[in-house]
Amino acid sequence: MSAQQRLLQLLQYKIQHDQLLLPTLPDVALKVRERSSEPDISLAEMADVIAQDPALAARMIKVANSAFMGRSIKVTSLSQAVTRIGLSQIRNIAIAMALEQVFVSKHKQVQQQLDQLWQLSVQTACVATACLSVYQTLEPRSGLSKDVLNLMALVHNIGALPIISEAERETELLGDPRFLLHLANSLAKDVSLRIMYAWGFAQEFYQVSQSWQKCQPDNPGPGYADFIRLAVIARDGYADKALQQRLLDYYVSVKLVPQPQFMQHPDIQRVYQDVQSVFR
Repeated sequence: MSAQQRLLQLLQYKIQHDQLLLPTLPDVALKVRERSSEPDISLAEMADVIAQDPALAARMIKVANSAFMGRSIKVTSLSQAVTRIGLSQIRNIAIAMALEQVFVSKHKQVQQQLDQLWQLSVQTACVATACLSVYQTLEPRSGLSKDVLNLMALVHNIGALPIISEAERETELLGDPRFLLHLANSLAKDVSLRIMYAWGFAQEFYQVSQSWQKCQPDNPGPGYADFIRLAVIARDGYADKALQQRLLDYYVSVKLVPQPQFMQHPDIQRVYQDVQSVFR
């Protein structure tokens, strides 16, 4: 048995026997989620919760001034930002902005892998959100929400995180970083589901985490997974290129995106850059 086969069996065993150490949400994200469920919480009280994390507070101001909220008069304070975002969206956006804190390791090689995973998640979120934003200019009643999609895209492959982190405890996993990342992505599906259950996410998050890898559109659609698939297409991420092209042709035909080279479209590129700036 090769070393790669042994590593695969080791990870499969740990996943099947629930022995992976799953990540937990950052404290500030937990507080925002808890307080946002209170029926009588005020915007000022929510701003106080977010203010406990200066980095998150700064990012929330960025969000309020970004394509999420439209291009209007700039806000300069956290209280203004929370007011513009609103309580209905604050929960998903705050969790999304705090998520980077989960992608950490004390081991240099593992941290490099987690950095790659986070950047890929951010790229997916930016592309998906930009495509939905432009699509909603034509279909404002799509029933889809940009803040929900943004968070979905950030966690769509979250199961890869604890698999990569396992390399801290199983040093033989550090032998080939590319193989480790490949293993993490191939085994992540079931682990993603467990994490989303543990984090108390809504049912629609579970469905997307289980379906986004399929190179076929949602039916009925469009759905959140379709916009995540567009992000996969943008990085030429599907193994079956012919099937990927047919999926893209379908998305163009139903006007999910305006053209085959959709990332070159000026409106999508503008929103993409705007959303991306929030994560810098």
